[in-house]
Amino acid sequence: MIDASPGESVRILRDRQGLSQNELAVLSGIPQSTISAIEHDRVRLGVERVKQLGRALKRHPAVLVFPGWDVDQESREARCALPA
Repeated sequence: MIDASPGESVRILRDRQGLSQNELAVLSGIPQSTISAIEHDRVRLGVERVKQLGRALKRHPAVLVFPGWDVDQESREARCALPA
């Protein structure tokens, strides 16, 4: 499990994809100044922003809000829990 805030999660994913804040701003439609504030935990993500960033970073929005959450593992476990 990764111990990171949502803002740190955004920064880590952005860095891993080799994107600048300006590039992420263009991809997401969120101003660069807001992305900087998110990454420094000065602004909350909010539902719409997390969806925009998730699309831009090609990640499920839950990964941004819950760093370390394995969406695929959760889906597998949920399918296994269903009655046959």
